[in-house]
Formats: sequence, structure tokens, C-alpha cells
Amino acid sequence: MIRNLRRAVRRAYRRTVDLSHPARSPLGSAVVNCVVYRDGVRQPGDCPVDEAVRRVRRAKEGFVWVGLHEPSAEEFAGIAALFELHPLAVEDAVRAHQRPQVQPYDDVLFAVFKTVGYVEHEELTATSEVVETGELMVFAGPDFVVTVRHGKHGSLGPLREALEDTPEQLAKGPAAVLHAIADHVVDDYLVVIDAMQDDIDAVETAVFSDTSGRGDAGRIYQLKRELLEFKRAVTPLHRPLNDLATRPLPPVDADMQPYFRDVADHLTRVTEQIGSIDALLDSILQAHLAQVTVAQNEDMRKITAWAAIVAVPTMVCGIYGMNFDNMPELHWRYGYPISLAVMTLACYAIYRGFRRNGWL
Repeated sequence: MIRNLRRAVRRAYRRTVDLSHPARSPLGSAVVNCVVYRDGVRQPGDCPVDEAVRRVRRAKEGFVWVGLHEPSAEEFAGIAALFELHPLAVEDAVRAHQRPQVQPYDDVLFAVFKTVGYVEHEELTATSEVVETGELMVFAGPDFVVTVRHGKHGSLGPLREALEDTPEQLAKGPAAVLHAIADHVVDDYLVVIDAMQDDIDAVETAVFSDTSGRGDAGRIYQLKRELLEFKRAVTPLHRPLNDLATRPLPPVDADMQPYFRDVADHLTRVTEQIGSIDALLDSILQAHLAQVTVAQNEDMRKITAWAAIVAVPTMVCGIYGMNFDNMPELHWRYGYPISLAVMTLACYAIYRGFRRNGWL
């Protein structure tokens, strides 16, 4: 019941797709959004990207935020030429599958973040997908921000709306948008790690319950694989965030560096939780394997005990089945029932002994 309640809360928390900004650019259908901001306030009216840039540079104040989703090389070529983006950064943004990084190119900062989403499932199995990853690239210049998103999750629509509700923060320019994106990504890490904890609690309960099956090893290994994928997305982000918090990088000034230090602290918390969960999964796996070994030993003890019980009548029958003429009590009238009684009593005595010692 508690697990279902947590799942409902996560679904309510899950950010929706950005449908509030319907602007489209003639430069390509991959352009999801193009908005001009001045003094932290969204300027009215929708316009193509090139017109938005002309408005900002003509007024010499404000900046334009362009959002794209999985653009092709042809769709991104116009954007790259308009903002004079470095070809290496453009190539990385289109191809995706990059490690988290921060690279300055003259007065433009190129940042790559790995986004992570939790995959809801009714029951964890040995093949369940637990986390799904994507990528979020950010080009931050003096008067523009270009975001390129890869993957099904990580929509920036709610983030944009939250920033528009705090114009004093948005007035700090592209650096504020870059900080908000980094904070948004790391906050999602915390949501995913909390959701994975529910799966780990379920596996731990199953392993230490009296009715746990021997198939739990597959679920534990699956969780470890998914945790490893999560770790690959989180761990490399430490250095880029430290660079943003300590190094003078355009367009991040000294006033914005404390904000990035705060995000770096949150990322450290996520990393520590991943390490703790990894160690806990190792302990659960070792406990499960120990339980399997104990169960196998119990089975072997039972098999051995029954084999010892069956050995008594087998021995007696084997001796009297050798068909020798001179054998004791061979022609005795009561030999057969007495031999059966002796075998039964002997088997019962051995059975009682094994029961008393916990073998049966």
C-alpha cells in the first residue's frame, strides 16, 4: 500500500510535456520553443529564431532562449550558423551519447548533462527497466541560450515556467538558465534514487522473508545493472559542476558561482546515496547466496537422512537375497514377519534420531 502511494505521488510530481509555448521556427520542426527575455520578463509575441536574435541584439539587452528536441544535422545547421557555435560542440549536440562536461568556446559555454528518469513498474522482475537516461546539451552565450534535449523525458517546459515566476533570478541572464537546468537535472536524480529505494526495500523484504524464492538473484542483479547505468550518468558530472562553481567561465560570473556550489553539494548527496545503495545490494546478494547455500545444505541433510533410513531394509534384503542354502532362520515360520518388524523398528529408530537432531 505504501509503495502504491509513493508511486502515485511520483506520477503527480512527474513533469509534463511543454505545451504552453507553441512557437515553431522555420529553421526546423525540432525547435520546440523560442522566447525573448528582457529584465527577467518574457516578451510578448512569437517569432522565428533569427528575428528573436535581431530583436535582442538591436536592443542590446536581454537574451533569447531556444529549445530543441533531437534535431538532425540539417535542422541544427541554421541555429549553429546563426549563433556561430563551434563545429565540435555542434557535432556533439547532434550525435548525443556524450559524457557530462563543460567546454568553453570563446564566449560560448557548452555543457552536457545526463538526464535520468524512473520507469514505473508494478513488480520488479529480472528484466525490468528501472531507469532510462537521456541527454541535455546547453549552449550559453552572452545573449542567448540554446538547449538541445535527447530522450523521452526531461522536458524543460515546467522549468521555464518556474523561472518566469522568478524574474529577479531570470534577469541574471543565460547563467541563471544554466544553473536552473543543472539544478533541475540533479533534483531529478534525487527523485530517481528515492524511487529505486522502494525497489530495493521490496527485494530486501523478499530475500529475508520465509517464503522467498531462489529467483531473487536475478532481480538483485538487475537492480545492480540499473544502478550502474545511473552511476555512469551521475559520477562524471562532479567535475563540470566544480568547474562552474570555481572557475571563471563565460557567461558564469562570480555572483552565480555559489548557486552552482549548491548544486554540486546536492550531487554529492546523490553520489553518496548511490554508494550506499550499491553496498546494500552487495549485502543483500551475499545474504541471498548464503540463504541458498543453507537451503541446499538442508536439502542434502534430508536426502542423507532418508538414504540412511532406506539403507537398513536394503541391507537386510540384500543379505537374504543372496540365495545361499545354509542361512540362519531361512526356513523358520516366523522369520518373514519378524524380519519386517525388525526393519520397521530400526527405520523408525533412525528416523526419530534424525528428527531429534533437526535433520528431518
